[in-house]
Amino acid sequence: MTDLNLSAATVIFAATLGVSLLGLYRMPALIGRCVLRPYRVSRGKDLETVLSSGFVHGDMGHLLFNMVTFYFFAFPMERFLGSGKFLVLYTLGLILSSICSIVKERNNPAYATLGASGAISAVLFAYVIYFPFSTLLIFPIPFPIPAFLFAIGYIAYSMWAARSRRDNINHDAHLCGAITGVAFVLVTDPGAWSGALSAVQ
Repeated sequence: MTDLNLSAATVIFAATLGVSLLGLYRMPALIGRCVLRPYRVSRGKDLETVLSSGFVHGDMGHLLFNMVTFYFFAFPMERFLGSGKFLVLYTLGLILSSICSIVKERNNPAYATLGASGAISAVLFAYVIYFPFSTLLIFPIPFPIPAFLFAIGYIAYSMWAARSRRDNINHDAHLCGAITGVAFVLVTDPGAWSGALSAVQ
């Protein structure tokens, strides 16, 4: 008998692709069922959407961007942390970014959000703390930038965009996911945090 030995990142990657593509091209009602509606969740309804919303996406561009980011950062982080810690990090990122949206939009019945961005932001920022001088190539910037500079710019932009509300992207989830990733490393491996701060000084 063959032991497949699937990693947590592989399972999440495959499940997110599969459920998202199914919802986008075969069963659009699936997306509606999985989407997070803070107004309903804050009133004790559709609680499962705190997790299910992370497995569906609004369009192919949204899905591809998140899955490419996941591919380049989630698999290395799982190898570095181990499957157990990686799974905790990803799940916390998904749940806490959803809670941020629920708290902020709990009285807005028209608001809905979906996608894995919050969880992926948690993974990305944990990666930045561990490897602050690794370089990232971020489209459309034509040259690689150090991870810690990207982190500073990402936080600043997310805070500005969340306040200005000039697009339909849930920047609050990105920001909360990023904070989750940083806090996760601070709690589970404070030495890594100290090393990152020393490295950029």
